[in-house]
Amino acid sequence: MIKPVRPTLFVGLMSGTSQDAVDAVLAEFPISGEGPPRLIASDSTPLPPQLRARLDALQEPGGGDLDNALQLHHELGLRFADSALSLLASAHAEPRSVRAIGSHGQTVRHRPAGPGPHSLQLGDAALIAARTGIATVADFRSGDIAAGGQGAPLAPLFHQAAFGNSGCQRAILNLGGMANVTFLGAGNAGPSGWDTGPGNVLLDAWAARHLGQPYDADGAFAASGRVHNSLLAALLDHPFVSRQPPKSTGREDFNAQWLERFLDRFGAIEPADVQATLAEFTAACIATAFVNRTNTEELLICGGGTRNRDLLKRIDRHLPGLAVDTTAKAGVDPQWVEALAFAWLARQRIAERALDTQRVTGARQPVILGCVYLP
Repeated sequence: MIKPVRPTLFVGLMSGTSQDAVDAVLAEFPISGEGPPRLIASDSTPLPPQLRARLDALQEPGGGDLDNALQLHHELGLRFADSALSLLASAHAEPRSVRAIGSHGQTVRHRPAGPGPHSLQLGDAALIAARTGIATVADFRSGDIAAGGQGAPLAPLFHQAAFGNSGCQRAILNLGGMANVTFLGAGNAGPSGWDTGPGNVLLDAWAARHLGQPYDADGAFAASGRVHNSLLAALLDHPFVSRQPPKSTGREDFNAQWLERFLDRFGAIEPADVQATLAEFTAACIATAFVNRTNTEELLICGGGTRNRDLLKRIDRHLPGLAVDTTAKAGVDPQWVEALAFAWLARQRIAERALDTQRVTGARQPVILGCVYLP
């Protein structure tokens, strides 16, 4: 029997592949669970450079230091808990008024294929629950992988609930560290969706290396360069790009070491031209998702990439005839969509609702996603 869930408050915590910050939202959902939530408060807490460097080291080939991983698990748990408490303080909300926290955690490994499928997120949920006094839902991917799914992306389930009643054929694009697309189902049809490839992850890494900045502000660095067509063709030859969905990806596939192999092959290329090529690569990967989706009328974009004006222009050029905007058009700030998704997923878990992810992750049957940690 599905448990009813009162329209109480839920917190969503999100730290994505970009590893730049913990995004936190306080939200109240309609009693039915359908439609956009009411965003009550939001906050973003940057991750310090030293911690990001340790996360990078953990994810380098051969860099799987267990002691570092366990310490990061603890430290991230503390940071996620403090982000939630800071959010509640800013909203003048008591922890006892929150039904549950949904914490995505920080992904450090994502290998859903092969003999031992897995996806690992750090950020001790038991510690979050103990420190905040709020039930915490985490480890959303494992149940889906156990049912034969990719474990990601999971945001399309929320996209359907929040943006599905538009009256038009709509798609949602999340431009985080990786990019994923959702094609919303009409009527009772569920969404379909998958990762398209890198979003900001390669652009951020190249900007950090050549600008000394964590990202390419407004895409100005990429806009100043020219696309290197031979490099672009080589990048697009990555087998993930042409793989049929369901599919998901991460830093295991797209990282600085992978890029360096191509730069060694082509010799000296101006840094701005590399950045322009990486931006074009990201846009071209996204466009491949729409090849057989000629009935799509509108694309709404969310995530940190919406602040990259150059990248948005490239995506628009690759999708002529498609109305391209951000989720702000549908009443949801693009900065907070992913954190809201994990507040929504926590709500579904507390209600013990099995979610049908077959058209997204390829799971064999509907699955109750997430584990609950009580304070």
